[in-house]
Amino acid sequence: MKFDVIVLGGGLAGLSAARDLVAGGADVVVLEARDRVGGRVEQTTLADGRLVQLGGEVIGEFHVAYRALVAELGLTVVPAFPALPGEDTTVLREGRFITDGFGWLSEGDLVEYERAEQAFVNLSREVDPDDPWSHPEASLLDRVSVGDWLRSLDTPPAVLRARNLAMAALGAESIEQTSLLADLRKEAAAGNPGFYDYDRWESHRVAEGSATVALRMADELAHRIRLGTPVTEVAVGASGCSVLSAAGERFESEAVISTLPVAPFRRLKVSGVSGDRLRSLGRQRHALASKVVVAYQDSFWEGNGQNGSAYAETGVMGGTWPQREGIISALVPAERLGPMSATPAAQLEGDLLNEVIGIFGDEASNPEALFIRHWYREPFTEGYITAWRPGDVMAVGPLHGTHDPPFYVAGSDQWVCGYMEGAVRTGRAAARAAMGSNEPVPRAPGR
Repeated sequence: MKFDVIVLGGGLAGLSAARDLVAGGADVVVLEARDRVGGRVEQTTLADGRLVQLGGEVIGEFHVAYRALVAELGLTVVPAFPALPGEDTTVLREGRFITDGFGWLSEGDLVEYERAEQAFVNLSREVDPDDPWSHPEASLLDRVSVGDWLRSLDTPPAVLRARNLAMAALGAESIEQTSLLADLRKEAAAGNPGFYDYDRWESHRVAEGSATVALRMADELAHRIRLGTPVTEVAVGASGCSVLSAAGERFESEAVISTLPVAPFRRLKVSGVSGDRLRSLGRQRHALASKVVVAYQDSFWEGNGQNGSAYAETGVMGGTWPQREGIISALVPAERLGPMSATPAAQLEGDLLNEVIGIFGDEASNPEALFIRHWYREPFTEGYITAWRPGDVMAVGPLHGTHDPPFYVAGSDQWVCGYMEGAVRTGRAAARAAMGSNEPVPRAPGR
C-alpha cells in the first residue's frame, strides 16, 4: 500500500498532523496500535452523562496551538479548577492543613520560598526555550538537579519540602531527579513568572471533554486511520519509506511522521535515520505515573471551604484537583508507584479511597465511581509526561524536536510546554515541514 505520508500514532500529535496533511491534499494513513484513538487523552461517561477524563485534561492561556485546533473543531474552552472558590488542602505527616497555597509554611519560610522563586525567575529569563543548549552555562545547569540548586541558595528544608509536594502533585519526578536546565526551559516556554503555577498552566479545559478533541479529528480522518496496527520496523530513504506492521503488512510512502512516545519508539527497528537522531530520541524518558479519578454526586468539599486541590505527602497519591462538578482527579508519581504496585488489586481501591477521605473528610466515603488508569503500564505509552533528569537535556541535544526529511518527529515528548499543547504544536509543525512550509509554530503572546 502506497501513501504520500505514513503517520505513526493516533494521539493528538498524529491526528493533528494527519488532519493538516489531508487538508493540504496529501494521501495519508495513520497507524495506531491501540483499538482507539487519543493516546494519552481518554474519557468515559458516568450514568448521569458526565464525562470523566482518564488522561490529559487542562490547558493554559499560552497553549495557543491547542486552543486554535479546539476552535477549528467547534469545541469550547471554559475555565478549569484554578478559578474555583475555596482553599487548597495539604496533608503532611503532622496533619491536614486547609490554607491557600503553601500557607502551612512559617512566615520566615515563605520569605525564603519567594527568594528562591525570584532567583529561579532570573535564571529562566536567560534560557531560550527553543535553544537551551546555547546558554553559556547550559552543561552546568543541566548537570545540577533543582534540589541541589535550591540547597546551593541555602534554601531551608521546608521550602524543598514544598517544591517536592508540588512536583508529586503534578505526577512529575522529584526535585532531586529533575534537571535545573529542563525546569528553566519549561517555565521559559510558558513565560511564567516563577515556579510552576496552576493559573498559568492549567487555567482552562475543553467543556466537551479533552478526548473529544481527538474523537472529532478521527471523525474527519475516517478511513485513513488504521486501529490495532502496531508497527515493528521503519525503513527511511530518499527514494521512499517503508513501514512494517506486527501483522506483516507493509506500507510505503514518501515520508514518515513518528508521533510515538519515546519508550515504544525505542522498540522499533529503524533504518535510514542517522545514529545521532536515534541516540537523541533514545535518551528521552517518561515520568511514570498512574491516574486516579473519583466521582461524586456533587462537589461537597466546597461546603468545607476546600477548592478540591490538594498536596499529599502521605499515601501514594501526590495530590488532587477537581476535574469538573463532583469529580476529583489525582496522580500517583513515579516515586510512589512501588508501594502502589505492591498493593493487592482487591485492596487498592479501598486504600485510595481512604486517602481521599483523609483529604476531604468522611463525606468522601461514598463515591459513585472510582477509576484507575495505569499509564506507566500501558504498552503503547509507558509513561505520562516527559521527564528530564540531570544531564538529559544535553544528552538529547539540539536535535530535540527537529526533523531529518523524509523522517519527521512529533508528539508531546518533542516540546516542553504541556503535553496536549506539545502534541498539537509539534504535530501541526511536522505536517507543515513535510509539506515544505516554513510557517512558524504559533507562539504565546509576549514570547
